[in-house]
Amino acid sequence: MAKMRVGYLGPEGSFSHEAVMSVEDVEPVASPSIADLLSDVAAGALERALVPLENALEGTVSATIDGLVFDHDLVIVREIVLPIHLHLLARPGVTLDEVTSVRSYVHALAQVRGLVQRLRVETVQTTSTSQAARDVAESAEPWAAVGSRLAGALFGLDVLEADVEDHPDNATRFVVVGRGDVAAATGHDRTTIVCFQDADRPGSLYGILGRFAARDINLTKLESRPTKRGLGDYCFVIEFEGHVVDDVVADCLVDLQAHLARVKFLGSYPVVGAGASDRRAEVADARASASKWIAAIRARVTPL
Repeated sequence: MAKMRVGYLGPEGSFSHEAVMSVEDVEPVASPSIADLLSDVAAGALERALVPLENALEGTVSATIDGLVFDHDLVIVREIVLPIHLHLLARPGVTLDEVTSVRSYVHALAQVRGLVQRLRVETVQTTSTSQAARDVAESAEPWAAVGSRLAGALFGLDVLEADVEDHPDNATRFVVVGRGDVAAATGHDRTTIVCFQDADRPGSLYGILGRFAARDINLTKLESRPTKRGLGDYCFVIEFEGHVVDDVVADCLVDLQAHLARVKFLGSYPVVGAGASDRRAEVADARASASKWIAAIRARVTPL
């Protein structure tokens, strides 16, 4: 049986490559950019793609979220959280004081500001951390790359300095996206949607958030994104606990869709980590008790 072809941000040795290797029974396919990955899935050239969505230090990866919100109708089916340890890599024989530039993906460079300030060299953005390692390996210049140990080993580079990220608790959340099928509910799930307003008015965001609060749905992330239709025009990307098959989630989404210009569904998928299922169990028990309470009151209603 042929394995599912899942794209990742290449070349080999990137953190995306490490993340996709943790997915069972897939054929990893390297791609030069996040935009290409999403386009290839939308066009059917790839069955799915693994893309970085959020970093613990630098926040949302704009290329991913904007591609999902504005450019393609894809759904998130899975998330993977990968601890990120960044290393300064150079060709054998190059010393730290000889380095003239540091190269890496834009988010990786932003995670090593302390290193860059200390070295006082130029930074050069590349399409991925592993592409930076490849560029350094193929150049005769005394360049250095910020990337993984795997990238260093693949391209024959030495580690000049290890663990150069500014903060130790660094991690990236990757998501696997596909064309249509929604992941089955597990009881420990997250849903992501985008809310578009028909007009910006006082209390509009409160009106959106209030619908979640009224149903005891816990939000895990809220982010505004420019709609690209004009300065000050924003939509809201919302992540929350629960799955679209949950009655309370479905009721909330129906309410939002009825009162907003548009709601875009980006997927319901299993959550990495613990805690959300316990919270939903508590809410379910509370709602069951409340339902019995109101049913008992209604049973007392008699015709006049």
